[in-house]
Amino acid sequence: MRYLIDTHVWIWMMDDPARLPKKICTVLKKEISPLAISMMSVWEIAKLVQKNRMDLNMPLERWIYNALDSDLICKVNLDERVLIESTTLPGEFHNDPADQIIVATARVHNLTLITADRKILDYRHVKTLWD
Repeated sequence: MRYLIDTHVWIWMMDDPARLPKKICTVLKKEISPLAISMMSVWEIAKLVQKNRMDLNMPLERWIYNALDSDLICKVNLDERVLIESTTLPGEFHNDPADQIIVATARVHNLTLITADRKILDYRHVKTLWD
C-alpha cells in the first residue's frame, strides 16, 4: 500500500473516471498494491448524500459496499494515532476536519495522497500526487 485516495478521487474512480488526469490513471493502472481509502471518506460521501450535494446511481449503502469490495482497495480505519495527528498537524492547515483526518492518515501511514484539492496540494507536510 503506497497511495491513499482522497474522497473525490475515489468517487471519480467509481463514477466518472474521465475526470482523472492521465498521469493519475497511469499510476492507478500500474499500481499493484491496494489503494488505501480512509474510513473518513465513507463518512464524507454519506454526508454529501444526506445533504443532497451528491447523487449516486444506487442506494448509498450499496454504492459504498461495491466501492470497497475490491482487491484493489484497502480500508484504513481511524485509530488514535490518526485522530491525534489530525489535531497536531504541523504548519498551517485549513479547518476542514475530514481533510485533517485524511491528511493525518497519509502522514501516519507514510502514504502519498492522491488528491485534486488545492489546499492539500499546497500543504507541504504531506506527500501528494496529482498533476
